[in-house]
Amino acid sequence: MTRKKIQDHWSEYKWLLSDIRFWIGVFFMLRLIGIINAPLEMGHNWRQSLTAMIARNFWENGANLLYPAIDLAGEKTGIIGSEFPLFNYLIYIVAEVFGYQHWYGRLINLVVTTIGTFYFYKSTKAILSHKVAYYATLILTVSVWFGFSRKIMPDTFSMSLMLIGLYHAHQFLSQTNKGLSLLWFFIFCTLGMLCKIPALSLLSVLGVAVFMPSVKRSRTVRMLLVGSLGFAITCIWYFYWVPYLVTTYGYELYFPRTMSEGLREIMELWPQLLEKFYFVAFSSFIGFACFITGCFAIFRTRHTLKWHLLGFGIVSIVFGLFIIKTGLVFPLHSYYIVPYVPIMALIAGYFLAHIKPKYATWLMVIISIEAIGNHQDDFFIKEREKYKLNLERITEKYIPKSQRIIINGGPSPQLIYFAHRKGWTEESTVLLQHGHIDSLHHLGATHLIWHRRNNEQPPAVGLTLYQDQYFHIQRITP
Repeated sequence: MTRKKIQDHWSEYKWLLSDIRFWIGVFFMLRLIGIINAPLEMGHNWRQSLTAMIARNFWENGANLLYPAIDLAGEKTGIIGSEFPLFNYLIYIVAEVFGYQHWYGRLINLVVTTIGTFYFYKSTKAILSHKVAYYATLILTVSVWFGFSRKIMPDTFSMSLMLIGLYHAHQFLSQTNKGLSLLWFFIFCTLGMLCKIPALSLLSVLGVAVFMPSVKRSRTVRMLLVGSLGFAITCIWYFYWVPYLVTTYGYELYFPRTMSEGLREIMELWPQLLEKFYFVAFSSFIGFACFITGCFAIFRTRHTLKWHLLGFGIVSIVFGLFIIKTGLVFPLHSYYIVPYVPIMALIAGYFLAHIKPKYATWLMVIISIEAIGNHQDDFFIKEREKYKLNLERITEKYIPKSQRIIINGGPSPQLIYFAHRKGWTEESTVLLQHGHIDSLHHLGATHLIWHRRNNEQPPAVGLTLYQDQYFHIQRITP
């Protein structure tokens, strides 16, 4: 092929590379690698197992959105005060059609997050420019969102619902669309907050409309009233219904801190806190450098972008309060930074849009390689973990479904999820304490499943039913 023909072909398809829909599609396809994996990867398998567990209980025991249930509550019903289980319910709907599989939540999350990313692009394009939106969307796609968008977790799922809702809010305020924009704003933003309350931090950006003279006051009032209704519904769920479930059924997922407690815990873990911003957010040091440089660039044009700066400030203050309220949970868990990453991506995208295109392109390539490289472990399951998939087959043979088990899985619900039985999961050291297994037996435990990690030997508590190199099952006898 001659050089001229190559140039002609390049000119013919060059437009495709500047179309964000092409890249969103490329990254969607890339994240389909390993999409049917069970929650066995090393990162966040406990939270994925818990999410899938609630969905499976919907499928097996009836899908009542008001009463999500788990399997590790011991002698209790398992009903838990958690986030609003819309994500789990969507998994249940797919299971109703195709039968239950571990991985449905991965695909649902990926589809919704991909749509949300496109709406992020549309909003940014309307507020700033196509160029800023293009780079900001690419950075968001390869950020920490890249990995979490394919996990069985509601974090990017909830934020994507919020991004869709905020796009419709902008449409309503700018009078671009007078139709159903206000209704779509209410539905998507409310569901986003219900699915994960940290999504509220991004909703706060709409407070800017109160100060903008270009926005009709009547529209601002209507939007705030509708947004307040969504916020009220969220408060009812988290501050009335969740405490009711905890009080009534005795199992708590959240342990909120006072502001003073949270601040003290945050200060003790400040290196881990900073890491969530300078590395975890973008999974790229170069990406964070673009964000910092973008902050300076935006501040230099503060007179032109004063409303944008005000929006960034409002979101940052609300998110800062959220960090304090969560205490040590935020610096110890990488997914709590997810709600703030769209803001960081927008600022980094602003920087890339205002440098020479060839430099921006090379920086974007480097950021993508670095970020995706740091997520590679999320795509593949280590062979040494796959034996856990056999646990349900073993329990089906030796433990009746109605009977409760004890398993030395620690605080993680992963092993009890794969055992597909209800009961207790405890640390080995706790179970080896004198009389502890007997006390659980009196509460209804009938079998002990001992996970032989690190060649740990099980206590003798009854008749051995099964054993292999990984698991030892006993029927507990007094």
